[in-house]
Amino acid sequence: MSIYDMTFEQLEEYFITKGEKKFKAVQVYDWLYKKRVKSFTEMTNVKKEVLSLLEKDFKMQPLTILKKLEGKDVCKYLFELEDGNKIEAVLMKHDYGNSLCVSTEIGCNMGCAFCESGRKKKERNLEVHEMVLQILAVEEDLKIRISHVVLMGIGEPFDNYDNVISFIHVINSGKGIDIGARHITVSTCGVVPKIKEFIKDGKQVNLAVSLHAPNDALRNELMPINKAYPLKPLMEVLKEYSKVTNRRLTFEYIMLDGINDTTECALELAQLTEGMNCYINLIPYNETSYIHYKKSSPENIMKFYDTLKKNHVSVTIRREFGSKLMAACGQLRSNYEEEK
Repeated sequence: MSIYDMTFEQLEEYFITKGEKKFKAVQVYDWLYKKRVKSFTEMTNVKKEVLSLLEKDFKMQPLTILKKLEGKDVCKYLFELEDGNKIEAVLMKHDYGNSLCVSTEIGCNMGCAFCESGRKKKERNLEVHEMVLQILAVEEDLKIRISHVVLMGIGEPFDNYDNVISFIHVINSGKGIDIGARHITVSTCGVVPKIKEFIKDGKQVNLAVSLHAPNDALRNELMPINKAYPLKPLMEVLKEYSKVTNRRLTFEYIMLDGINDTTECALELAQLTEGMNCYINLIPYNETSYIHYKKSSPENIMKFYDTLKKNHVSVTIRREFGSKLMAACGQLRSNYEEEK
C-alpha cells in the first residue's frame, strides 16, 4: 500500500505494532507533508532499521500528469494512476485562496443526466493516497499552497465514504497537509444514509448538496438518486444536520436552459428551503459534446437569482471557471479516452 494511505493515527499504530516508538509517525509525516520528500532514503533523521521497514511495507509512487490545461485563474489536470486509469482535478484561483476540486472515484454510478462523469460508469473507488496525491501533485507543479479543497470532481464522495473520511483526516491534520476543516467541502447528490453517518462522525467540514431541481418529478428526471432518496427524507436529514452541527448548508443548483431555470422553479426552491440555515449556489452549466442540455442565458440566471432574493433566500452565482477548458466533471477524461 501507499504511505499516503495512512492517517497520522494509523501510522502511530503501525510503529507500535512494529515495536517502535509512535513518535516516528511525527518524523515521517513531517518528511512527507512538510518537506515533501520523494523517497524514504531522504528521511535523514529516521534510523535505517525504520527506513527498511517503511520501504518493505509501503510505496511512494506519485501521480503522473497526463494532460494539463490552463486558463484565467484555472488549471485542469488529467492524472494517470498506477493501473492506467485516469482521474481529474481542477485548481481554481479565488481572492480568498487556491481551491482544488478533487475526484473521489474513477467514473460515477449516480447517473445524473447532465453530468459527464455519470456517462462513464464507476470502475472503482479511489484509494486515500490517490486523493491525497492530487493535492501534492498540483502544489508541486504550480509551486503554490492549496488553501481549500472541494470534493466535487469525478464520483459521489459518499459512495466512497470510508476512504473519503480518511482522506479528510490526512489533509486536515496539523501534522499533515494542514487544511482547516472549514476550508474543506464535501459534495453529495443526496445519499441519505451516509449523510446520517456523516452527522454521527462529527466532522466540522462543510457539506454541499447537489440539488438541481425543486421538486421530485423534475429531480427524478435529472438525478436517479432521487428515486431512492426523494426530497422529503433528504430535506429532513439535512435539517437534522444543521441542527446537530450548527453549520450552514450549501445547495448546488446547475442552471439548465428551459429545464430548471423558470420563475416557477425559483419559487418552488424558495419554498423548499424556507427556514433552513443554507444558501443556494447557482451554477452556470458547462456544456459538453455528448450531452444535450444547454446553459441558461445570463438573463434567465439573473431573473432566477432575483426571484430567490425577493423571497429572502441567500443565493450566489458561481463564477465561471474553465468553460473553454473542458472543466465540467469528467469532461477532460472522457474526451481524452474518446480521442484514444
